[in-house]
Amino acid sequence: MQIAGHTFLITGGASGLGAACVRRLAGAGANVVAADIDDEKGASLAHECGPQVRFVQTDVTAADAVQAAVDVATNAFGALHGAVACAGILDAARLVGRQQVHPLDIFRRVLDVNLIGTFHTLRLAAQAIAAGPAEQDDERGVIVMTSSVAAWDGQIGQVAYAASKAAVAGMTLPAARELARFGIRVVSLAPGVFATGMMESLNEELRDSLLSQIPFPKRLGKPDEFAQLVIQAIENRMLNGSVLRLDGAIRMGPT
Repeated sequence: MQIAGHTFLITGGASGLGAACVRRLAGAGANVVAADIDDEKGASLAHECGPQVRFVQTDVTAADAVQAAVDVATNAFGALHGAVACAGILDAARLVGRQQVHPLDIFRRVLDVNLIGTFHTLRLAAQAIAAGPAEQDDERGVIVMTSSVAAWDGQIGQVAYAASKAAVAGMTLPAARELARFGIRVVSLAPGVFATGMMESLNEELRDSLLSQIPFPKRLGKPDEFAQLVIQAIENRMLNGSVLRLDGAIRMGPT
């Protein structure tokens, strides 16, 4: 799909991977709606990028809030052609810890944001994209979801996070098969260890351990490198129904 002149919704768009996607897409001539719960960072990013970027404060766990962001895209720019679901959180707990069993509220919260939030973005964006006219190859749009290498290599304490990201990976093919009749492609990207706020939330020992497990390049991934692959997923029509790892060949150990 051509990027210039088309409109894309980015959830988690105020920082990290999402903000990198906003900047890349806007720089390529797209209209962008950045949806995020962080009002201050989102407003600042929209101001930085100019009038082709709108910010909508959005809690992705709430269907009405995601629908409102979709509506801003269609009302402000006339149509929606794609979505990138980047909103996510990380919270760690052991199944049987020293003090207590794994709290159920942590598990539910991680799945609410990472899985349910992604599902809201997938289904509501797809509805809006399907209403638009078909273009070359009868394509109407593309939805990119964010999984993680933790879907396969989940570490101790990551049961909730790994479950949420494995579920996103598992939605990819059935969603692509179902939405094919509307000319909508679905791709998921599974990043490894990237330099985002999520990584900054980890203690130094864990960050160093993860960094040591990356074969090459021996550094954290850059958010813009994720955004580069998002651009490729949007532009290359043969990318569909796949989950692509972007990880420097890391295979995370148990800790």
